[in-house]
Amino acid sequence: MKIVIEFYRIRNADDAHAVLGRETAEAADLDEAREIARQLLRTLDMPQRPDAMTIIDGDGNNLHSSRLDTAEKF
Repeated sequence: MKIVIEFYRIRNADDAHAVLGRETAEAADLDEAREIARQLLRTLDMPQRPDAMTIIDGDGNNLHSSRLDTAEKF
């Protein structure tokens, strides 16, 4: 399946999201998509450390979201 992984910062004052990085990839399932996200978190050149990430499928459905302060859970 085609996936889009977004990494973003969250502004506490109003919960606004600023996308720091966005990548598309192919993944067989959600577990593989999470592994791709972990790899991208380590290797993607982003201007700041993201607070959270989201995995979206090719139809725009949110498959997974998590705060990165609990990255071991995603």
